[in-house]
Amino acid sequence: MHRKTQFAALMSLAIVLVLAGCQSSNQQPENATPGTTAAGGAKSGGVRESREVKVTVPAGTTLSVRLSDSIDTGKTPEGASFEGTLAAALVAEGVEVAPVGSKVTGKVTNVVSSGRLNRPAELTLVLTSLTPTGADKVDISTSAWSTKGESHKKRNIEMIWGGAGAGALIGALTGGKKGAAIGGAVGAGAGTGVAAATGKKEIVVTPETKLAFSLSAPVTFTVKK
Repeated sequence: MHRKTQFAALMSLAIVLVLAGCQSSNQQPENATPGTTAAGGAKSGGVRESREVKVTVPAGTTLSVRLSDSIDTGKTPEGASFEGTLAAALVAEGVEVAPVGSKVTGKVTNVVSSGRLNRPAELTLVLTSLTPTGADKVDISTSAWSTKGESHKKRNIEMIWGGAGAGALIGALTGGKKGAAIGGAVGAGAGTGVAAATGKKEIVVTPETKLAFSLSAPVTFTVKK
């Protein structure tokens, strides 16, 4: 009877040990998760998580911009802001910092409306910020883009003296030398009036116009890789 009891106890212990061994072999380590290895923790599927890096764009880098707004020296005041988008991606250190279409803002730093007779129009623009698509706005400083209208002086002189010649001819036909002198003076005055009336020529930069600026100081962007 004693031997039977010992034998039953040994059999029970053996069964318990077998069951415990099977259960432990089917369990994963506590620190292991699906899709990872227990040793390295790297995803077995090869999927990389994105990370943020700092990329500095050096001074002198060109920014190609396509305007969204119209700028007219006859209407746009000095200090006015304008908007546009990048016409070409901004790349630095082999990384695309801002894709095509990223928003830029700028400022009109100088504007001169075209005067009459000999005062041409002037326009100067700078960029003040760049907002990469899907990222935050970053303040920037750039070189100025500027242009100056053509002087009207030569054209106005031709119009004024053309009017004087016509007046002199009419005066000569009606009153001889005295009439020619009077007609010339009257014709010159008329020519001046025409030049003053038609001499204004404003600078108008329309939407979709492409302009080039360059960074005057380095700028650091946070980029996801």
